Amino acid sequence: MCSGMALYRNNGELFTERRGVIDAVLSFLGTSDHGSRVLRRGRRFGRITKHRLSRWVFVLTTLFSICLTLYGLKMFYQAKMESRFSIHYDLQEEHNLQENTLASDVGKPPKSKRRKHFPCEVGFLESVNGLVEPKNYMNFTWFSLEYVDHEEKSSNNLFEPRFGGHQSLEDRENSFYAKNQTIHCGFVKGPPGYSSTGFDLDEKDKAYMFSCKFSVSSCIFGSSDFLRRPTSRLISQYSKENVCFVMFMDDQTLSKLSSEGNSPDDRGYIGLWKVVVVKNLPYEDMRRTGKVPKFLSHRLFPNSRYSIWLDSKMRLTSDPMLIIEYFLWRRKAEYAISNHYDRHSVWEEVLQNKRLNKYNHTAIDEQFNFYQSDGFLEFDPSSPNNPLPSYVPEGSLIVRAHTPMSNLFSCLWFNEVDRFTSRDQLSFAYTYLKLKRMNPERLLQLYMFKDCERRALVKLFRHRAVPV
Repeated sequence: MCSGMALYRNNGELFTERRGVIDAVLSFLGTSDHGSRVLRRGRRFGRITKHRLSRWVFVLTTLFSICLTLYGLKMFYQAKMESRFSIHYDLQEEHNLQENTLASDVGKPPKSKRRKHFPCEVGFLESVNGLVEPKNYMNFTWFSLEYVDHEEKSSNNLFEPRFGGHQSLEDRENSFYAKNQTIHCGFVKGPPGYSSTGFDLDEKDKAYMFSCKFSVSSCIFGSSDFLRRPTSRLISQYSKENVCFVMFMDDQTLSKLSSEGNSPDDRGYIGLWKVVVVKNLPYEDMRRTGKVPKFLSHRLFPNSRYSIWLDSKMRLTSDPMLIIEYFLWRRKAEYAISNHYDRHSVWEEVLQNKRLNKYNHTAIDEQFNFYQSDGFLEFDPSSPNNPLPSYVPEGSLIVRAHTPMSNLFSCLWFNEVDRFTSRDQLSFAYTYLKLKRMNPERLLQLYMFKDCERRALVKLFRHRAVPV
């Protein structure tokens, strides 16, 4: 190593080791003419080498700069062309979406338009201090609503108990009347001797949910999501003490979350979430199973006066009691849900579900044709008399008062998901409009708020990527 280093220069100066070697050589040569010529040639050789090296460095640097400049110009030109092409493509896709409205014309999924959606201001009260339910708030339609608890075995030898029951078309039609009645609404058991139809809960968890007066719930089944804890510092102490935060999940999800460091504590909590494990899921389709806590909170929390449903892709960043005050009490509404951020026509929603292969196309067609045969009409954005600002909801956040009409609507909507497809955005408007048509004197007080308001209440995340 040291001998190798003696052959190099350092800033034009010889290393110490090399100077020692040169001194020895000069001493050997003496001051002869031959020695002088050797020295002169060595110095001249060093000057020539240094000059040539500097020239080559300059040439290489110049060539590199030219290449870098040309590459930059090429990338800039390419980016400009791609930008123009992207704008042209988006305009063309929008034109195609307006032109192709038949199910038979469905093609490949269009590329994302990359639209930006932002939250907007929500006029919450400054705090929950002194918050009192208005005296005349519960002045809604009242009637007795009971639920089918079990079904007897039919004459059909292939009878199999179902969580949603076996609702006939006649039962379905009659269930839309807001009157004293007993209807199908999930949790239907079979005759004695048959196994459970699903969504089995521990008795201690049932007792806990029975005690809730206000509830916020969400669910994760099939390890489909990460756990999003509500932002504790933005939740009032009153809500922490009086609102039940319940996260429903199956054993698979609990095991996955525990392996990631999200294990429940000794009381069964992860942050503010009370973990409730569901055994024996009622459907193979995890999305359909998720509709049970989404729509049937009045069944799961039988003594709760209000409930908020939160999709698992969202983290709650607002106080639940302020949400109830703003969207229900202040609006004199018993059901609140936001419109979709992009689509308002169910016709468009049908096409989008097919384009993205969200569900079996034949099943979607059967459901949509059934609705059309029952008088369901397309949303007219130019009409000033639309009963709703949009026929397509963004159902990831639902705020409810557990009134008879609200509970009836929730049961009806769940029954459509149970009978047809799990894509609840396809059945929302039909269910609401049919309920309205069959009860002209008894209207559900539904408030459909803006999507930007929904975004102001939560922080949105993507669902966990599930391996194919």
